[in-house]
Amino acid sequence: MSQKVAFIGLGVMGYPMAGHLQQQGFDVCVFNRTTSKANKWCEQYAGRMAKSPAEAATNAEIVFLCVGNDDDVREVVLAEQGVLQTMAAGSVLVDHSTVSAQVARELYASCKGKQVGFVDAPVSGGQAGAENGQLTVMAGGDVVDFDRVEPAIQSFARCCKLLGSSGSGQLAKMMNQICIAGVVQGLAEALHFGQQAGMDCAAVIEVISQGAAQSWQMQNRYQTMLKGEYEHGFAVDWMRKDLNIALQEARNNGSTLPLTALVDQFYADVQKMGGNRWDTSSLLTRFK
Repeated sequence: MSQKVAFIGLGVMGYPMAGHLQQQGFDVCVFNRTTSKANKWCEQYAGRMAKSPAEAATNAEIVFLCVGNDDDVREVVLAEQGVLQTMAAGSVLVDHSTVSAQVARELYASCKGKQVGFVDAPVSGGQAGAENGQLTVMAGGDVVDFDRVEPAIQSFARCCKLLGSSGSGQLAKMMNQICIAGVVQGLAEALHFGQQAGMDCAAVIEVISQGAAQSWQMQNRYQTMLKGEYEHGFAVDWMRKDLNIALQEARNNGSTLPLTALVDQFYADVQKMGGNRWDTSSLLTRFK
């Protein structure tokens, strides 16, 4: 018999992630606030849908979340129709949302009070990574809970690692976003510099991408940046949310993030230009 799982949140990431689970033989029941999207998913993947998070989680051995922010996570877990109302003792809740480490720790405690496991497991890889089943998953929680859910996570991940106690997955995702912000800003400045200098930027990138300057952003975004195409899924609004989470955590733990704070303000400039839904490589537009 197929293992019963629930998936809450069918956005650009959750929709294909839930699809991979269904295709790998799991019995998936989904919930999404926009019912039409859940209907579309069920038609595409021959799965099941529920009318509430609580209904979706009923009888599920694993419940996956992939929603927007701290308040969204609290609502779908702790509210009257939240998943924790129906999850059975011994089941595990996996949160793939990018939220604060504090929320992860809160939910860990709430779940433990009901003998439910909890793993915070934010992802990296963007929409393409979700669609291709090639996400990187950073996890925090207890080893016993992680070991139970890792086989299911492998349905849509190329790398999945437990990095410490509850909240560690979210802290790792903050480090991930800090790195991306700096790299994208550097790439944007290099392309701007090259354009001002009259260089063939595409030719230059073909050369320097073979050396120490190489990065995922360079390999996958320089061509579209030069063309002014910024429709790759991970929006500036979402990046600012993530960077603000990291900056708040930095204030809490005493770390100093001057570059991150600066790039966050550069993304605010992009928002003022109307680029809220452009992807993160749109930092180059500030120089136009």
